[in-house]
Amino acid sequence: MEERLQKLLSAAGVCSRRTAEGYIEAGRVTVNGETARLGAKADPDRDDVRLDGRPLPRRAEPVYLLLNKPRGYVTTLSDEKGRRTVAELVVDCGVRVYPVGRLDLDSEGLLLLTNDGELARRLAHPSGEVEKTYHVWVRGPVEGAAERLSRLRDLEKEPIRPARTETLRQEGDTAKLAVTIRQGKNRQVRRMCAACGLEVKRLRRVREHTLTLGSLPPGKWRYLTAAEIKALREDRRKRDG
Repeated sequence: MEERLQKLLSAAGVCSRRTAEGYIEAGRVTVNGETARLGAKADPDRDDVRLDGRPLPRRAEPVYLLLNKPRGYVTTLSDEKGRRTVAELVVDCGVRVYPVGRLDLDSEGLLLLTNDGELARRLAHPSGEVEKTYHVWVRGPVEGAAERLSRLRDLEKEPIRPARTETLRQEGDTAKLAVTIRQGKNRQVRRMCAACGLEVKRLRRVREHTLTLGSLPPGKWRYLTAAEIKALREDRRKRDG
């Protein structure tokens, strides 16, 4: 069955689809000895697809990991600035996996990594409106902060969907909030807090889609259970249907 080349490279665990597009445009991908062009397709069972002259590895078995990302790590496989990456934390899984979505350098918590490019694309696409819940420790005018956050409809004139918010703990000028969003705009929760005059002291993602962080220690990862994988796939089918 023919598939787009960037999908084949991603499914083989070579790189992400976006990176694959760059490889194709740079002339590094060939199909049956001919330099491929962006948009080309190939059948991995029939065609000889190569990157830099080397055959693609056989399609890897799908692997799904849940990582509790600590602060101080960037959500990427490599970093030109030499910063620590989440790839270092999951290297012992033995398979090249890619993060689904992002957590910024100073944020922590639940991060899904997988080599299942199709599922990753669906979960990360804005149209999916995947819910994410964060615990946010803030300082400032915390009285009524949850209500103010839930009333926000734009950030710097950029529309956002309403967030669900709850005050988990409040003492003096500090509070711990739960914020659930259905979008993934850049640093959205931090920007929302700033718009309400709140300083974020700590931010941890505790839920994404059907997954929860639970008691997994910082810096550790585990495989998703069969039930968790099934729930992710079934929920996607319901949304796509």
